[in-house]
Amino acid sequence: MATLPPTSPKKRSLMPSTPLRRRLRSAGHALTPLVRVGKEGVTAGLVKHLEAALFDHELVKIKLEAESPQDRFEVAEAMGEVPGVNVVQILGKTLLLYKRHPQEPRYEGKAAREAATAKTT
Repeated sequence: MATLPPTSPKKRSLMPSTPLRRRLRSAGHALTPLVRVGKEGVTAGLVKHLEAALFDHELVKIKLEAESPQDRFEVAEAMGEVPGVNVVQILGKTLLLYKRHPQEPRYEGKAAREAATAKTT
């Protein structure tokens, strides 16, 4: 069955609904926000911090503070434009982002780990 693209422009930045997305949402439930968007909004420093957090953890929760000048969909759109970053979920003022680790993927199963080790050898 083919997956249709989201009809709402606010949800276009979300990754397609797959078993991987369900696993990521499940794993993200227990996470605490590592990145917070404050009164400056999305800046180059924030994106750099996000990329470092994604490299370390693969799955990162972002919290929008009350003083953030951008709404959650603008932030999701900006974060989704970072190469390789997928917006898994937008829930209230919280975003869940995923970027597959290049050498040691944790969430994409044994086959993904084997493929990553085969590329390095």
